[in-house]
Amino acid sequence: MVQMDGSHQPITLEEINEFQQKLNLRFPEQYKNFLLESNGGDPSPSMFKISDEQGEGVLNIFYGIGDMYSNLEEYIDICEGRLPSGFIPIGNDPSGNVICLGLNEKYYSNIYFWDHEQESDNPDDMSNMFFLANDLNEFLNSLYDDKEE
Repeated sequence: MVQMDGSHQPITLEEINEFQQKLNLRFPEQYKNFLLESNGGDPSPSMFKISDEQGEGVLNIFYGIGDMYSNLEEYIDICEGRLPSGFIPIGNDPSGNVICLGLNEKYYSNIYFWDHEQESDNPDDMSNMFFLANDLNEFLNSLYDDKEE
């Protein structure tokens, strides 16, 4: 079970709905529930497998909604035009790579890893996107501790 350290200020469903309306987004229920429970924060455990080729990753933080350093709206703005359409950033690793949530029909609720070092001039190029999980709960359940600790 994933524990969220440093959770952000609690948020209401009304605030989530206002945020979605403002940015014209439609979050999956699991993600809304996650925001209601923790509104982001530092996950523990935090390791995940990206792919056989890419190896492992470390989830640094999940973004939250509101006035905070790891503000979801700010990161959506930063990544606009860089991520494939239909994806938003919901967290990052210590190297600036992004954990993404699919919001379009084809990838709805899927979790992907976006490798910024393989970023293409064409944001819809999926070659630097690595599938992690079908949905947020599956991704959270796949997190593990570093074996060497």
